[in-house]
Amino acid sequence: MSALTPKGPYWVTVRQHRRVLWAVPALVGASLATVIVLRVWLREPSSDQMLRTNHFYAEGLLRLCMEYAGNALLFLPLLVGAFVAGPMVARELESGTWRLALTQSTTARAWLGSKVLVAAAVSVAGSAALIGVYRLGWGPVDGSWQLSWADRGPYEATGPVLIGYCLLAVALGALVGQLVRRTLVAMAVTGFVTGLVLLILGALRWSFLPVVTATTPYGQVGPVMPPSALMMDIGFLDSSGRRLSENVCFARTERFDKCPADLNITGQYADFHPVSHHWPTQLIETSILLALAAAALYAAFRLVHARHP
Repeated sequence: MSALTPKGPYWVTVRQHRRVLWAVPALVGASLATVIVLRVWLREPSSDQMLRTNHFYAEGLLRLCMEYAGNALLFLPLLVGAFVAGPMVARELESGTWRLALTQSTTARAWLGSKVLVAAAVSVAGSAALIGVYRLGWGPVDGSWQLSWADRGPYEATGPVLIGYCLLAVALGALVGQLVRRTLVAMAVTGFVTGLVLLILGALRWSFLPVVTATTPYGQVGPVMPPSALMMDIGFLDSSGRRLSENVCFARTERFDKCPADLNITGQYADFHPVSHHWPTQLIETSILLALAAAALYAAFRLVHARHP
């Protein structure tokens, strides 16, 4: 056990922020207990009307909890980054207490490294545990409204991309905390930058892989897609193969199933991402996040070395 006990600046960091560190397993435990209760309630036999009603309420409550939990986990990296930037780094620089660590045979790099390592370890363990808990509750309601594999929230909460965002937040917090050196401002800036990365990569992630295209002749049932697919585009094809908007016929005839002859419509198409694109997209996005985190971390350590060689 003594080999696992943190020493030096790592022990100091754990001691300083022990309340927040204890809050992580408490959150995971409370979330797991909630999901288990709802899953057990959901599995109750439905032999009569009363039990069928209870089953319906249990499924609705589980679906509601998973929807809110997915949205809440989107803010987890913002909280991680804000905490690292503010209470862990900027507050000590602002108050000057970091100098005490330097009097204890500790270098500035070791001081920053202890903050980064403790925050990264807790973030990885905590986010991985929350992903497992979320997947446990999400399984029975997968595919429900706003709970599909590609929806915002469930996508981040069911794969390694959430861990990547948390690690990026730790690196940004270490960098911004040194640059700003004001607790509240550093927290706000780090949260803003982390959220901006979330929005940008969320808008770009479905361009990482090429879409799958399905076509059918005009007049038949529309292009057949798997029920779990994420549709990206749909419309008509003319005789030259040119793509036309799905509303091009309705604008002229006010009917979707009747197109003017002069448009020369010959077929219909649909572009989509099948569910098999989920994990490749997750891995590509996670790789981008880890690269950004490495760059931010390198800049943070270069900065601390330049200021305190």
